[in-house]
Amino acid sequence: MTLGKLDELRRSALAGRITRYTLGSVIAAATSAVVFALLYVLGVGTALCSVCAFVAGAIPNWILNRRWAWKVQGKIAVGREIVAYIIVSALTLLATAEATAWTQKQVQSLPAHQGIRVALVTASYLAVFAILFVARFAVYEFWIFSGRSRVRAGLRSRRAALRSRRQVWSAARANRTP
Repeated sequence: MTLGKLDELRRSALAGRITRYTLGSVIAAATSAVVFALLYVLGVGTALCSVCAFVAGAIPNWILNRRWAWKVQGKIAVGREIVAYIIVSALTLLATAEATAWTQKQVQSLPAHQGIRVALVTASYLAVFAILFVARFAVYEFWIFSGRSRVRAGLRSRRAALRSRRQVWSAARANRTP
């Protein structure tokens, strides 16, 4: 296979992941938006709405990303996949909670009965997802669902380099003439 074909194959695989990630994100965002709007209409505060809506979307999003977008099968790498996903999700959740609280304060002067408040506060919730969309993809692609631990790979390569240096030094020392 030529380098051009390999590059084309990599790009098409990446394009497929981006497409599947986008569709999974749309499904998760729609689930979150419905839960957020429903709870907000019921009078729940924006912070609790954000948490409940986020969890409602995060669970199917992780499953769709892992199994469908990145096609990761088998054992879950708890540290890299679960813990890292929770960290990324928590940061996103914090951003959505802050954005919706700020928007809630801004729309208090609008009449509540027309649904404009619900639409604007829900839109601010979704805007955070849109803004973080590319950053989350990059974290998923290069770390969470990469299939290998960058930390462990780095440690392995450093250990191999040290072993190699020791072997070269030992071989060079053994081959010296007195």
